[in-house]
Amino acid sequence: MKLTFFFDSYCPLCVAEVAELSRFDTKRLLVFEDIHASDFETRYPDINRQAANRLLHARLEDRRMIYGLDATYQSWRYVEQKRWIAVLRWPLVRSIADFAYYLFARNRHLISFLLTGKSRCGPCRVSRDPGCEL
Repeated sequence: MKLTFFFDSYCPLCVAEVAELSRFDTKRLLVFEDIHASDFETRYPDINRQAANRLLHARLEDRRMIYGLDATYQSWRYVEQKRWIAVLRWPLVRSIADFAYYLFARNRHLISFLLTGKSRCGPCRVSRDPGCEL
């Protein structure tokens, strides 16, 4: 079962996570889709680009959508890495983790700048080139 992961290619941290997921995706279970791709709205008319830019979106093979940390958790689960992320989905932790993710998502370009020295990067074709540089 595949998972389509919709990501912000202008965000250095997002691109880094996609590159890391790509390295671990030896079974090719993840499909990475850049929400800034010129043909994104044509290929995914049911996905609102602005909403996907505010909150991480992913689609399961049965077409169910998952969002935010649920998308992050599932993507790492698919590649059988970072199992500790499951803690963020535990009932008592979930609401706090979701709120923290919401704050991160709203401020990811500033956080990217503080952590990497870059707040934005140009469009990247991570889905076509897992070795994409930041």
